[in-house]
Amino acid sequence: MKRLLVISIMLVTLLPLVAGGKTEQNTTTATVNNLAWLEGPGVGGLPEVNPLKVSGSIITAGSSTVFPLSERMAERFKQEGYSGAITIDSIGSGAGFERFTVAGETDIANASRPIKEKERANAQAIGRKPLEFRVGTDALSVVVSKQNTFAKNATKQELAKLFSTANTWSDVNPAWPNEAIQRFIPGTDSGTFDYFAEEIFTAKAEPMLSANNLQLSEDDNILVQGIKGSPYAIGFFGYAYYAENAGELNILDIEGIQATSANVDNGTYPLARPLFLYSDASIMRSKPQVAAFIDFYLSYVNEEITHVGYFPANEQELQKGRALWLEAMDGIL
Repeated sequence: MKRLLVISIMLVTLLPLVAGGKTEQNTTTATVNNLAWLEGPGVGGLPEVNPLKVSGSIITAGSSTVFPLSERMAERFKQEGYSGAITIDSIGSGAGFERFTVAGETDIANASRPIKEKERANAQAIGRKPLEFRVGTDALSVVVSKQNTFAKNATKQELAKLFSTANTWSDVNPAWPNEAIQRFIPGTDSGTFDYFAEEIFTAKAEPMLSANNLQLSEDDNILVQGIKGSPYAIGFFGYAYYAENAGELNILDIEGIQATSANVDNGTYPLARPLFLYSDASIMRSKPQVAAFIDFYLSYVNEEITHVGYFPANEQELQKGRALWLEAMDGIL
């Protein structure tokens, strides 16, 4: 009964605070009608979503790492009845933030890194206040071909050499062959690129970009194809792309620590990183289908994320996002 009362209050707060003309009234009526998907208490304090009653389009763009997770959640949303269109563009976290905070073309930005202060300022300039929703954790994976029988583990110092100044594998470790290193890495718009540069090169991208035998791509599937084609290739991307291609790739331990669920959860795996969605309260209020999708995502992501190849965010982080959703829809922000 208490949860239903809160939902009723939410509906009231969505009404305009100032009486307006016919256009405002029509917009308000349409918004309230589109909130028919609110069906009582749901997961973690959020209202239950009935996808059969959700209408309107949803536009998302950003991280190639988050892409398979958002794709999975969108598929489930549709399977449970949503008949609208969800666009999910895999263009990299940086490019996704550009579309969300500068062009204002998207409803949701998918990101494998936190938003930067400059990006927040860009969003403010177009009247948006980005809201951060943590949806999972990735174990960034450094991978080689199954044909590579010599590299099993790498320290951060060795990774710095592998992805910059070393010309051959033996330049990094004398026990490794005297063969040229072939490098396949995400493009500079990728949050994965930014994260790796931060962790391995203290945010300096130049060492990677000046390396020999280097191929960059925003499409992680292209990186997979390049790495698995040679015993002397190496690259990195989100764990889901390794998991999908584990039959043809090997993942390196980092500092002797495996990328396992336990090591990601306890923070010992050195390249564990959070995954995010970003939206805005005004978007969620004016486009209730966006609010519905984010609600659905935060409610059921932990039922899908391991099937995609990532690791659940802890419950405390998910609850922060759920509380933020309720604040946004209650008109507090």
